[in-house]
Amino acid sequence: MSESPVLIDREGAVATVTLYRPEVRNAFDAATIAALHAVFVELGQEAEVRCVVLAAQGPAFCAGADLRYMQQLAAYTDAQNRDDALQLARMLRAVAECPKPVIARVQGDAFAGGFGLVAACDLAVAVQTARFCLSEVRLGLVPATIMPHVLRAIGPRAAQRYTLTAEVLSAATAQSIGLVHEVAVDAAALDAQVQRWCAALQNASPQALAAAKRLLAEVAHRPLGDALLADTAERIAVARASTDGREGIAAFLAKRKPNWIDPEAR
Repeated sequence: MSESPVLIDREGAVATVTLYRPEVRNAFDAATIAALHAVFVELGQEAEVRCVVLAAQGPAFCAGADLRYMQQLAAYTDAQNRDDALQLARMLRAVAECPKPVIARVQGDAFAGGFGLVAACDLAVAVQTARFCLSEVRLGLVPATIMPHVLRAIGPRAAQRYTLTAEVLSAATAQSIGLVHEVAVDAAALDAQVQRWCAALQNASPQALAAAKRLLAEVAHRPLGDALLADTAERIAVARASTDGREGIAAFLAKRKPNWIDPEAR
């Protein structure tokens, strides 16, 4: 067993978080959930970090909950079980609400909670041999804590089918329903896509990216009424007056690169 279930590597403005429990297909246990939560809260507060890559070691991306861990939970009280489930929900929220864009680098299967972890990320690329499954009903369970993220990623109709049938999806099908954005033929192509996204994200304003993430999360599915119009008008007004907003417009008019782009890349 590895000493730490989650590894962090920083290279320039990119932080890579790696699930490191290959011997159990990177399945969740309490320590892994706690470590992921702490890491994403920490990275969200680091000004030097511009984007986060979520990766995994071994043949599987994440197999969901560790079944030995689930056996232990069966002996918990109702209150303990609720608290444990809440820790998973909070971890997924920390991923989804991280102010830095999060890229899922899916090199292998993502089942159950692993499916939800991919859904919680902003961008996802999977190798073409990866498989995906909402497998909970086969075990007498429901994908409750991951469902808000699953619904945002693939919509209610696809979620209805794959939650109830627990069908195994190919990477191509996962792309067709919106769970992943790109499919790569091999590990080299997987890394190349991650690098392209990281480069694109570093060309964008950090303030604007964080604001755009909040916008996408908070405006989706709201009715197009006066309250939404006022909300979105307020958001763009704030962006225009922000430090990055003023810098971005000034840089465009002066035909120069804005100051959030690395001088060596200008």
